[in-house]
Amino acid sequence: MFDTTQMNLLTRIADALERLAPPPAVASDLNAADGFVWNAERAGLDPVPAINRVDITLLQGVALQRDVLYENTHRFASGLPANNALLWGARGMGKSSLVKAVHAQVNAETGGNLALIEIHREDLETLPRLLALVRETARFCIIYCDDLSFDYEDTSYKSLKAVLEGGIEGRPKNVLFYATSNRRHLMSRDMIENERSTAIHASEAVEEKVSLSDRFGVWLGFHACDQDTYFAMIEGYCAALDIQIDREELRARAKEWSVTRGSRSGRVAWQFVQNLAGELGIAIGDRMQAPS
Repeated sequence: MFDTTQMNLLTRIADALERLAPPPAVASDLNAADGFVWNAERAGLDPVPAINRVDITLLQGVALQRDVLYENTHRFASGLPANNALLWGARGMGKSSLVKAVHAQVNAETGGNLALIEIHREDLETLPRLLALVRETARFCIIYCDDLSFDYEDTSYKSLKAVLEGGIEGRPKNVLFYATSNRRHLMSRDMIENERSTAIHASEAVEEKVSLSDRFGVWLGFHACDQDTYFAMIEGYCAALDIQIDREELRARAKEWSVTRGSRSGRVAWQFVQNLAGELGIAIGDRMQAPS
């Protein structure tokens, strides 16, 4: 039998353990919105009333990537087999914008049965808890991580590897994982070279890290755009915003803008159009969002 002092001590220990334990996952209504952000702290989904996105018809220079991702996403939302997707490459070329635009297009065509759930890179270790939350729902879910990459001694990629394909439960049938990254193998070259120089079995150490990208069945590369594509982006934005300006003047100013920025991309094109709209006194409002 425990005396009062021992019982009080055990009670205090139990209370302390409860405070240390992660909170139970919060039941979320996956029909409350088309987009959600995973809140790892409270283990719940925060609905996003309006997703920041660009209409798919405005994305220029990524026709092949658009078609592949659309087909993969449409099959998934129709209950057919589909693959996890990694969108990698040059910054500002529409990787994130394409994910959100394709989601909107497919969702409109399939009766709103597709939810987009964003998880931040630093919360990847809680991904199994997110999967447990959505596993039982009837709605198809794309879990999306923007700017995914890993630094030296970052071990959270192991959790992601297990969840994507290798875990005992496997990936839920109603879940796909889409990620964007500037790195093809999600890790810097310096990180890979460091493994080769310090590991006892260099090839095995490198293979363990780069094999994460192999878990994505769809790889889509994005590369810096040429001048014609850059002009097409700007002209498409101007048409959507009804900006009336002489075509030759528009191109001359757009070229000068890209030279001052030292690059051409969808992001640079949008920044130019924003500046031009401001000069002409044209309000953009919520009609369009910045590509990313």
